[in-house]
Amino acid sequence: MCPIRRLLVLLSLLSVPSALHKQPWRGLAKAHMDSKPALARIIAQGLMKHNAEGRIQNLRLMDSLNASGQMAPGMVGWLISGMSLQHQQESSANITNIQLDYGGIRMSFHKEWFSANILLEFDIDLRLPFNNKVIKTHACMNLVVEFWLEKDEFGRRHLVIGNCSVEPNSIYTTVLTEDISPKMKHFLRNFRGNLAKVTPHLVESQVCPLISEILRQLDVKLLKSLMEQAAAHKFNQL
Repeated sequence: MCPIRRLLVLLSLLSVPSALHKQPWRGLAKAHMDSKPALARIIAQGLMKHNAEGRIQNLRLMDSLNASGQMAPGMVGWLISGMSLQHQQESSANITNIQLDYGGIRMSFHKEWFSANILLEFDIDLRLPFNNKVIKTHACMNLVVEFWLEKDEFGRRHLVIGNCSVEPNSIYTTVLTEDISPKMKHFLRNFRGNLAKVTPHLVESQVCPLISEILRQLDVKLLKSLMEQAAAHKFNQL
């Protein structure tokens, strides 16, 4: 994200006050979509405050790829077979250029049920000991979190946070580096496949707890008010 765009997003977030149904139905696609409701800005403000991008960038991606050998065969065996321990240790896969689309968080809602859709993009710099060149791969995905207000036996509402996960059909990876040898192209196909299996879980492990913490800091009355404002906005657009 360029510095000017990041500054504009930050200024828009500072304008938000600092106060911090049941499961979705089949007709969710018809739910109202609002690109910049107050609740989306509150979520974005919290993710920025807790440095969500930095947490993801600091993940030990190569360790996770190696540990997933049984879950995603092909990549790890090809990579480390025949290598000395020193060469294995010299290999690296680092997450860089991460962009969490704070200004583009989309909200879906129906009555007292909400979901937030967050776009995430980043690069992976892969360095192998037998190839001095850094191979750059780009990845993007959408993370969706669901939450709603539910009444207890006394009629009091409380917040329920449901599923928080990366949409499987939103995961996309592509190799940015050109001039790749045929043997490396075969390896990179396996590498991209393993990225698609491993990185969503890593992203969820960092972002989902933060979103849960942000939402649980909201007063239920405030959350109900935000939902009513969203419903009123929908009605005015009819």
